[in-house]
Amino acid sequence: MSGFELALIAFALMLLAIFLRMPIGVAMGVTGFVGTWVVTGRAAGPLSQLKTLSYDTFSSYSLSIVPLFLLMGQFATRSGMSAALFQAASDWLGHRRGGLAMAAIGACAGFGAVCGSSLATASTMGQVALPEMRRRGYSDALSTGVLAAGGTLGILIPPSVILVIYAILTEQNIVKMFIAALVPGILAALGYMLTVAVIVRLRPDAASLAPRVPWGQRLRTLLGIWPVVVIFALVMGGIAADWNWAQPGVQALFTPTEGAAVGAVATGIYGIMTGGLTWRGFLQSVLSTAQSTAMIFFIILGAQMFNSFLAFTQAPQMLAEWVQAQGYAPLTVLALMLIFYLIFGCVMDSLSMILLTIPIFFPVIEALDFGLDAEGTAIWFGILALIVVEVGLITPPVGMNLFIINSLARDIPIVKTYKGVAPFVLSDLVRVAFLVAFPGITLWLVGVMFAGS
Repeated sequence: MSGFELALIAFALMLLAIFLRMPIGVAMGVTGFVGTWVVTGRAAGPLSQLKTLSYDTFSSYSLSIVPLFLLMGQFATRSGMSAALFQAASDWLGHRRGGLAMAAIGACAGFGAVCGSSLATASTMGQVALPEMRRRGYSDALSTGVLAAGGTLGILIPPSVILVIYAILTEQNIVKMFIAALVPGILAALGYMLTVAVIVRLRPDAASLAPRVPWGQRLRTLLGIWPVVVIFALVMGGIAADWNWAQPGVQALFTPTEGAAVGAVATGIYGIMTGGLTWRGFLQSVLSTAQSTAMIFFIILGAQMFNSFLAFTQAPQMLAEWVQAQGYAPLTVLALMLIFYLIFGCVMDSLSMILLTIPIFFPVIEALDFGLDAEGTAIWFGILALIVVEVGLITPPVGMNLFIINSLARDIPIVKTYKGVAPFVLSDLVRVAFLVAFPGITLWLVGVMFAGS
């Protein structure tokens, strides 16, 4: 049996174990351990490898950014930022038809800039915006659908833990990945708002009009979200290196890890000042961060075991050579990968999907010619993969964001949530097609900020 055939069998068995509800980290770790044992012919190999892999993986300085951004998100969730963001967006947009739904999207985008989690964004903003939208007479389908879709902005708009993991796996610059995600993230928010505008024009009964808020109150609520703007600017502005368009040679104020620490401290201070972050809340934030970090690191270790097995079989390299030999158009191969992400993203979380597939897909992408340099191809593919995986969070029947929003309004049948989110899924697919056709949209800001670097 060839190494490629062994890798195919192992991959199929691992997917079967995952679908049978085995924890993903365990499924990848066990498959990698047994597979390496079969390839090497002795148990001592994978046992020794487990020891060295654990140390080599978790001694990486780059991974320290993960718990810091998670802690930043925990502080943001408990600090009351979500309510301030929604109130400001509501005051500015609420008087328009569908304005509250658009405000919810804008608030999700702002909250995602300091949170970095789709599930946390959907849950937090759902608690704030859903009761108000229902009170104002918005339809159940639009209310739940827009919040489920808006939650996906939490992982796309930087900072994003998934982008950090992707950058580490593919040896890319974390800051450039963050910068590249900004334009697609803004396009996502604008696309969702446009979708709301279309929905309320086709179905005027789906939304109501709110009274116009005086300019004085609008400005006051706008000033109330200054901490979000300051924290985002401090983190992203501080870690962006070589701003050649502004002043050549200006270096970053701090590394991405230091930026994550600064963001966590700043968000925590804001929570304490507003009274939203109590001592009990602080302890709960630290505990939740520790639990999430342990879960992520365990999945990473399992993925490393599986990736090591794949390296022994040489399957990714053989797959890349086979794809090249078939003469398939690069965009055809990319489209098939994105469809795979879209389908499996419905039943697996985004982190697991990235860890599972990147070691297999990325060598293939590297071997294809998209008319970009190696770094540009890696960044572009990473943003596309992240977007499509996140679409799975709002794709029936098992999109996680759908269940989170539905749990906040148990009296709304989940079928209505499915109907409500469908137009936003279509918006996502149109945006993905647009970004595939025009890679420069994703890479433009990176090129501007890092010209000549």
